[in-house]
Amino acid sequence: MPTLQDYRGQNPAWCPGCGNYSILKSFKDAMIDMNIEPHQFAIVSGIGQAAKFPHYVKCNMFNGLHGRALPVAAGMRLANHHLPVMVFTGDGDCYGEGGNHLLHNIRRNLNIKVFVHDNQIYGLTKGQASPTSMEGMKTKNQPFGVFSEQLNPLVMAVALDCSFVARAFSGDMAHLREMIKAAYNHKGFSLVDILQPCVSFNKINTYQWYKERVYHIEPEHNPEDKIQAFTRALEWGDRIPLGIIYKNNRPILEERQPQIREAPLATHSFNAAAIAETLKEFY
Repeated sequence: MPTLQDYRGQNPAWCPGCGNYSILKSFKDAMIDMNIEPHQFAIVSGIGQAAKFPHYVKCNMFNGLHGRALPVAAGMRLANHHLPVMVFTGDGDCYGEGGNHLLHNIRRNLNIKVFVHDNQIYGLTKGQASPTSMEGMKTKNQPFGVFSEQLNPLVMAVALDCSFVARAFSGDMAHLREMIKAAYNHKGFSLVDILQPCVSFNKINTYQWYKERVYHIEPEHNPEDKIQAFTRALEWGDRIPLGIIYKNNRPILEERQPQIREAPLATHSFNAAAIAETLKEFY
């Protein structure tokens, strides 16, 4: 059985009070609950405060370019779909720079788990608005307020028929831990939007602000009903739902690709001579 010490990476360099700490602890606890060893999965990240996450976990990891975590994760899954792959990213990294990759990987339904540290601000680059910043929010770069409409990533994910869509809150670690486990165990592309206060640059969406609004979705909610899912995903303001918004069981890409359906690409035999003969056709 793994322990917290087995998962210990570098010492975190986040701001004191940052919601990322709760996500890190909840993730480690979830992996221990499922008896998963650090060598049994891989984590990919891009750039940002959230993207420092894999440095603080002992695991197989790849820290890539801003917004480009998903292409790397997709490459890992296509090369070896026996290896569970998770992406830890921020709202700017995933919904801004990486928005196009998010759209198309949801469509393809690769079995990747994406956990978005959504603090509604760019934390690493000192506080400009992100796609999920609320309209009217004033920042150093937007002194007259944000004019763009706030992105609702869960509505977008449901509309794209994302295989698993959920929301959690870093201030509710027990529930967050369960959402991480649910996403990990779901077969299909999984998106968990984690509301995570930025204590340095976002003075609106604070721990208190969230605690006055978030609630757990009732057991009667049917996450396989797309209409119900849209209704929940559209809730934002006085009430913000936490839990599994939507899920379905459509086939994953790894099982639809005939070249890798039976065995991972990484285990296929490699014949350099055959490749050389094929290349001659292009001379």
